[in-house]
Amino acid sequence: MTASTTRRTTAARTRLAAVGAIAVAGALILTGCGDQTDKSSSNSSGTASSSAPLASKLPADIRKAGVIKVGSDISYAPVEYMKDGKAVGIDPDIADALGKQLGVKFDFQNGKFDNLIVGLQAKRFQVIMSAMSDTKDRENGVDSGTGKTVGKGVDFVDYFTAGTSILVQKGNPKGIKSLDDLCGKVVALQKGTTSEGVARDQSKKCTKSGKKPINLQTFDTDPEALLRLKQGASVADLNDFPVAAYNAKTSGGGKDFEVVGDQIEAGPYGIAVSKDNTQLRDALQAAVSAIIKNGEYTKIMQKWNVTDGAVTEAKINGGS
Repeated sequence: MTASTTRRTTAARTRLAAVGAIAVAGALILTGCGDQTDKSSSNSSGTASSSAPLASKLPADIRKAGVIKVGSDISYAPVEYMKDGKAVGIDPDIADALGKQLGVKFDFQNGKFDNLIVGLQAKRFQVIMSAMSDTKDRENGVDSGTGKTVGKGVDFVDYFTAGTSILVQKGNPKGIKSLDDLCGKVVALQKGTTSEGVARDQSKKCTKSGKKPINLQTFDTDPEALLRLKQGASVADLNDFPVAAYNAKTSGGGKDFEVVGDQIEAGPYGIAVSKDNTQLRDALQAAVSAIIKNGEYTKIMQKWNVTDGAVTEAKINGGS
């Protein structure tokens, strides 16, 4: 979505040394969502556990329900993906830790990445955790990949840092070393991500310098873009660094892809919340701060080999 940013700005989706196989990732888009939170974080009546240290900070309706509904594109290993019918990965593990602080369950609901902000504003869920880059465009209601207005914008609680990486076929047969090498070539990536914005900006630079624009192919999910690259139908896929690194290490036993060049436009991932839900936003900020302080956050970073993307404080709207 650099120590990463994107997806997944768009989302991204800008930007670690571990990442997933296409076979695994392809299966992810066909599955539903799973609950990764500790059942003990909410009581038997479904209401928030009053013994949780930060339960009182939540809005009354969420305390009563005992659940925070999370919109997520659960096909973006290692940040979030499906395994044995459950959403697993960096985001679900962080959500689990936050749930213990807030006394609620985080219920991940699967959806297309470029529809998540619309779903949040339609109140289909209360937050987004989906390797979503915190950008000023998103904060202000503009899709950075397409330039389209997507509403009044969202607030972010930042919890990770990542940037965009260039993923190519193993051995780099096309000799791609930087964004400049993509001019006039086919690039496949997930639409609605910050990677799309990076590619479109680079395409404009190509034409201004007298070169051909990038032939950009966008897909609903990252596994579709990865398949095009694996088949040789594109020369590269732009992806969040943790995801690019994960696929380079795991897809085809490490024989399908490799990462080239440096990370591009590193920035924060954020938990997105509606601008009119400041109480929930502030409760989440307090919970992220708590897990950073108590060490749970560091354990999650170490588990997924993404310590380079760790943050030391939970900022609100810290993106650029």
